[in-house]
Amino acid sequence: MKGYFGIGAEGTTKGMNLGSLFRSAHAFGASFVFTVDSQVARDEIRLSDTADTPASLPYYSFADAGSLALPKGCTLVGIEITDDAVELPRFRHPRCAAYVVGGERASLSPALTALCDHVVRIPTRFSLNLALAGAIVMYDRLISLGRFPARPVMPGGPSEALPAHVYGAPIRKRPRAKAGGET
Repeated sequence: MKGYFGIGAEGTTKGMNLGSLFRSAHAFGASFVFTVDSQVARDEIRLSDTADTPASLPYYSFADAGSLALPKGCTLVGIEITDDAVELPRFRHPRCAAYVVGGERASLSPALTALCDHVVRIPTRFSLNLALAGAIVMYDRLISLGRFPARPVMPGGPSEALPAHVYGAPIRKRPRAKAGGET
């Protein structure tokens, strides 16, 4: 899968939730994790993050939405229940993205929501735990951008084998200079 992703949470107060989010991020292959306005100490994260994600991946802690800094070309995607959010099954994940969930009993702040390039919602009847919501979005990214064969038509039926990748000829963006300086 080309590209990268990171995931974080805003306004978290519970280390177990944040640790579970970070552990899932590590398992799904995140490139970095982050917090915005978090009230959780790093040692509280380890209670549920037995993989010790902040020791294995870059971990960024931002004081507020205004100090959030992402890599150039990284698309910020909010995970939130709003009327104008795109339902996750209809969302095409960006190649390079950072996902952010709101804290417990809170939504993403208006300041952070304003920074989001996209806002997605998981089509559920009520809100989910932040770690679970993040894991669902990361799983959706994996199955939609990963290279997997088509699902079987019948329940439990055999799936088709993934076709072998075919490498094409190199694509040249500029003509090569010929000997003597000609193009």
